[in-house]
Amino acid sequence: MFEAMSHDTLREYWWFLVSVLGGLFVMLTFVQGGQTLLYTLAPDSRRRDLVVNALGRKWELTFTTLVTFGGALFAAFPLFYATSFGGAYWVWIAILLCFVLQAVAYEYRKKPGNVFGPKTFEIFLLINGSLGVILLGAAVGTLFTGAPFTVDATHLSHWAGPARGLEAALVPFNVLFGLMWFFLARLLAALYFLRAVDDDDVRARSVRQVRLNTLLFLPLFLAVAALLLTMEGAGYDPATGAVALVPYKYLDNLLALPLRALIPLVLGVAGVLYGIARGWRGGEARGAFWSAAAGSALVGIALFGLAALNDTTLYTSTADLQSSLTLQNASGSPYTLTVMSYVSLAIPFVLAYIAWVWRQMGRRPLGVDEVERDPMSY
Repeated sequence: MFEAMSHDTLREYWWFLVSVLGGLFVMLTFVQGGQTLLYTLAPDSRRRDLVVNALGRKWELTFTTLVTFGGALFAAFPLFYATSFGGAYWVWIAILLCFVLQAVAYEYRKKPGNVFGPKTFEIFLLINGSLGVILLGAAVGTLFTGAPFTVDATHLSHWAGPARGLEAALVPFNVLFGLMWFFLARLLAALYFLRAVDDDDVRARSVRQVRLNTLLFLPLFLAVAALLLTMEGAGYDPATGAVALVPYKYLDNLLALPLRALIPLVLGVAGVLYGIARGWRGGEARGAFWSAAAGSALVGIALFGLAALNDTTLYTSTADLQSSLTLQNASGSPYTLTVMSYVSLAIPFVLAYIAWVWRQMGRRPLGVDEVERDPMSY
């Protein structure tokens, strides 16, 4: 089946898989958003335990999706993986450290013999939910703004600056992108708590956070969208590989890619807005979280499509434009992509298992009494 596909088709197939994983990861960062709301939603320790455990049942899914996303990039686009993860290693080390802090916090926050106290590990959760997400947004923003690297004749990449990726946090678009993602994660978390916890006070505070974070997220989203659709992008000639800057490149991509960008973006934005409208009114707001979460995933898929399809450079070099990476020059061999494509057929079964586990663990809202009775609570 996959042997009959051309190399270009295999590349696009794998970029679609990467886009889906990226979109799912965006959706699952509601866990990080919830961690930043810990003290806002739960002023006392009993409710704080409730909030932590409502998130603790899902945090591993976010971490696993991030690792799978990185693995898919490594398998399908090794030169991109080597350039970004190997060249911009300081920003990725900072991101991974934030996620290590998260794992440590959930495992040791309430363990017997915790000499640091729960608050230390709650600060770890706050760092992961704030700095981790903003840095991730800045790193993803470089797909559109580029990074200072070069690629030599032997296809080895070299980072051109001493900051090793941290310079991404100085680019205004990247910062806006990271802040937008941060407030989206908090918004999704507030909607999640409306359905996931059985506590009237936490729910009432969650409604207020839905409203506050909506007012912070929407202007940032509109600013990022306006900048993205009006900025220059780098396109390349598939025949020669020559790269040139193109005005309104991402707007052109949006119009030229109805199935991979335009329709997912429109449906995604509609889903987020519907979720906000449901959550704004309060109550249990059934369907609000899933509408906004699915919408966020679709927007993420659309953004990844805009970043690399329609003869667009996947990773633009700001040091040497002709060193820019594309789906053509950054991908693995036809053999590698073909073999990995057969492995990818297991993905629907994995997703089905995750969905089943999610449903079993979230069949009913979590209450304070249930957390206190659970000897394995976080």
